[in-house]
Amino acid sequence: MTTTNEAHLIRSNRKFAKCFDDGDLSHLPAKKYAIVTCMDCRIDAYSAFGITPGDAHVIRNAGGSARDALRSLVISQQLLQTTEVFIIKHTHCGMQGLTNDGVNATVVKNLGPEAVAELDAVNCKRFDWLPFAELKQGVRDDVAFLRSSRAIAGEVHVSGWVFDVETGKVSRVEK
Repeated sequence: MTTTNEAHLIRSNRKFAKCFDDGDLSHLPAKKYAIVTCMDCRIDAYSAFGITPGDAHVIRNAGGSARDALRSLVISQQLLQTTEVFIIKHTHCGMQGLTNDGVNATVVKNLGPEAVAELDAVNCKRFDWLPFAELKQGVRDDVAFLRSSRAIAGEVHVSGWVFDVETGKVSRVEK
């Protein structure tokens, strides 16, 4: 049985595929940068940040976490030639103000303690949901994490930004 959302995906993709003409784009991003941003459904990264398919890697996860994106960033740089990273968190993010204990309690309530145990086992320690308390400090912490990471080349430029979901504007976060 096909769900309503699956049917929408299929219809939309068929319409998209009729006009698709980007099949010859390189797998190497033309602008040589990666954006790490939140998976929040209010963010249209391509429109908001002025990129088109083939320009850049867009890595999305809950909270726009650099730690969560590290595996993808290493691949982006070491195998796909990117030389710059934009960390872009956003206002009114659901990860802001959460705690690991609070998220774990929700998971235990909804899925049982076995679900948290599985997540802990994958991480080989207590699972970190990577929440942050203050938005700009969260950006600064992620930028500092990448700049100090041995897995990120020293010449890679890393900068931090905040996207305002109410105005659509980005602002740079300084040290």
